Amino acid sequence: MTALSPLLDVLADVPDPRRAEGKVYKLPYVLLFSILAIVTGGNSYRAIATFIDVHRHRLNNVFGLNWSRAPAHTAIRYILKGLDPSAVEAAFRRHAAGLQAACGTAGTAHIALDGKTLRGSFDKFHDRAAAQLLNAFATDTALVLAHIDIAEKSNEIPCRPDRPGQGQPANPASADPGNLADHGAARIRQKPQQRPQPR
Repeated sequence: MTALSPLLDVLADVPDPRRAEGKVYKLPYVLLFSILAIVTGGNSYRAIATFIDVHRHRLNNVFGLNWSRAPAHTAIRYILKGLDPSAVEAAFRRHAAGLQAACGTAGTAHIALDGKTLRGSFDKFHDRAAAQLLNAFATDTALVLAHIDIAEKSNEIPCRPDRPGQGQPANPASADPGNLADHGAARIRQKPQQRPQPR
């Protein structure tokens, strides 16, 4: 049991795209170690494999594993690219909701909506513009509760759920008038779109 056990529990609900005979490395741990690698500066499949290789003995001890070697970066790429993006997003949203419920103060939650450009997502070779994301941010706990892809930069104010005629949200919402597609906030609870994968 570790501080990361709740995250492992929700990652265990993500469907594994591999065949049964190909599951040498359990998916929740591949996802968790990939996350740890990325938040510590990794930005490629090779960086994830290197992180696991460097810290393998410590990871084995902490999580009760017996990995004799790190998965190859090609195996990590195959696993991550085969995931259902909506299932991964749903798992993160459940984890964020659990953290918010445990750490937030009842009656004081304030949700800020903000649009950002995803760094490194511009792909000139494939003629793909940089990805735009709409984030729902809990100001009392500094948690990103959810995010979705949006088509282009626009004004965030028209998509606020607390505008006249749209009903009141469960928590007060604020918006940065500069970066959101008009339909963005209305889709924050819907199925997310596929995001660019690390290369």
